[in-house]
Amino acid sequence: MKPPLRFCLLLAFISQFTLFTSVHAQNVEYRTDSTCGCELVFVDGIQTTREGELYGFRLEDGTVISENRFKYVDEFHGDYCKVWLDDHQCGMIDRKGNEVVPCIYDDVMYPSEGRVLVIKDALFGYCDMQGREVVPLTYKQAGSFSEGLAPVLVTIDSISQGCTFIDTMGKLVFPPIFENVQPFSDGFAFARRYERWGMINKQGREVLPYLYEYIVINNDGYFFAGDAYGVALFDYSMAPLTDFVYNWVGGMSEGLIMVERKGRRGFIDRRGREVIPCKYDELSPFRLGRAMVRIDDKYGIIDTAGNIVLPVEYESTSPRGRKYVYLEDSLALVEKDGRLGYVDLDGKLVIPMYFTDAFHFTQGLAAAKHNGQWGYINKRGDIYLPFVFQMASPFRWGRAEVIYNGTASEIDLRGKCVKNCNGIIAWRDFWEE
Repeated sequence: MKPPLRFCLLLAFISQFTLFTSVHAQNVEYRTDSTCGCELVFVDGIQTTREGELYGFRLEDGTVISENRFKYVDEFHGDYCKVWLDDHQCGMIDRKGNEVVPCIYDDVMYPSEGRVLVIKDALFGYCDMQGREVVPLTYKQAGSFSEGLAPVLVTIDSISQGCTFIDTMGKLVFPPIFENVQPFSDGFAFARRYERWGMINKQGREVLPYLYEYIVINNDGYFFAGDAYGVALFDYSMAPLTDFVYNWVGGMSEGLIMVERKGRRGFIDRRGREVIPCKYDELSPFRLGRAMVRIDDKYGIIDTAGNIVLPVEYESTSPRGRKYVYLEDSLALVEKDGRLGYVDLDGKLVIPMYFTDAFHFTQGLAAAKHNGQWGYINKRGDIYLPFVFQMASPFRWGRAEVIYNGTASEIDLRGKCVKNCNGIIAWRDFWEE
């Protein structure tokens, strides 16, 4: 169903220029077709259909919006979906099955500001939302539109090329004098000249001098800039808010920015104040006001004021990752003496260290391992499904995969087997018997 690898590599190739839109939260539902006993999956109310090696789409009421004629298809992202007739005929359809972008390109991007980036024969251009090529495919590289402008790489002559920006009709807004550029955000864009980074405004005027070897970009109104000896925090006043003392920086989480100084990590705020000292060997971003910390080989949990919520005396020897982090169900997986349990936001152990392996809670349930077998528990620590599986996975979109007697099956949130059941109808019923 997914496109061939070559397209994935092409996406990676242009990712430095492409401004990706926010991730679309997809609504996934499973239905059972009583006429065939088979399971149907709907993403945002649209089902992908298949006949032989070709794919199409239909609505929940059975209305066909696109016949099975595509060799590869993506899932719908909002109102649009990328489709391929073959390896070199990619386009885009809308939720009514209309071909918004004709299937004549090697690849296309999802829309940004009314324009679709299209690629063919290693050249980039743009279509409008009626599929018309409003910007010809003449660029060696290009990115999505942001704040009315898109970054492009322009061929100047037979031996030289440069970066600049175009408007939505393809007009160059500045001469192609830059070695590299990044998309506009809040009226500014990072640009590289003379092998150094600076910043320009929408008039092309230099507002941050071309002095810096490295930049770390963030869309929250701040950035880091510096060289191999250290970087400092800036905001759009263009003045450094810290000294050039940090050798690594992370993203913003709950108003704090992860930084590293002399090999130790901590957090600073937007004004550059080090509110949690750089004394930890490892940190996680904050979530629900909590973050994982590590000193040497011991782990714990802190709050946004730096207070210890869970003492830094726990371990992480099992293969399960992301311990000490609060995910969707507000319990954190912890480990001590080779056993795993769960703590709440106050660091209180609410499910004892009972398991030899376990996953985080998702959709109210967690897969856990006891006496060499996997089962599922609820947030009270009660056994929801018995420890009879050779393997079990977290629930996602109401489904989880399990292995029983060497067969991979699929269950729903009620513990009912819905795929490859081998006579087992419901695991809860099976257990209670």
